[in-house]
Amino acid sequence: MIDAISAAGRSTGIDLAKPVGTSSAKTVSPGGFDEVLKNVATETVSSLYKSEATAIAGINGKASIQQVVDQVMAAERALQTTIAVRDKVVSAYQEITRMAI
Repeated sequence: MIDAISAAGRSTGIDLAKPVGTSSAKTVSPGGFDEVLKNVATETVSSLYKSEATAIAGINGKASIQQVVDQVMAAERALQTTIAVRDKVVSAYQEITRMAI
């Protein structure tokens, strides 16, 4: 989950590894929230494919059990993060639609 959040921060030009209060000279790249979501989704799919390939390599005896477990756990974290973000976006949309105009 932290990897996905860090990836989202990197895609926006924000360094999440820096302590609060330190300045960053980076500027936010053009795009927007949709680009961040697109990048996170792409990275999640990539993680799932990599996990699947490692699992197949493990079945064929070309990858160790530790490598397979590490990749599967990374894919699971990425997927859980993506699902949590989706749930928050849906919740925010529903709250916006309930607002009185």
